[in-house]
Amino acid sequence: MSKEQQDRAYFISFCIEQYKKEKGLTGTEAMRQMDEYGVLEYLNEHFEVLHTQSRQWILADIDEYIEIRKGKQ
Repeated sequence: MSKEQQDRAYFISFCIEQYKKEKGLTGTEAMRQMDEYGVLEYLNEHFEVLHTQSRQWILADIDEYIEIRKGKQ
């Protein structure tokens, strides 16, 4: 695994853990929701911008992304 791949994996793990804590979800519930709305792919695709933002900004962005995706279903 390259350094960039490792950085992305750590960042995504951080986001999952923070989202889980923020929403009071289990790990399984958080992963199910993130899988359902494509959040993991979003985080990976936009890593370069997102990893420079604050925890609060990232969580708000995830919430907004999920709400947008819910509207498209």
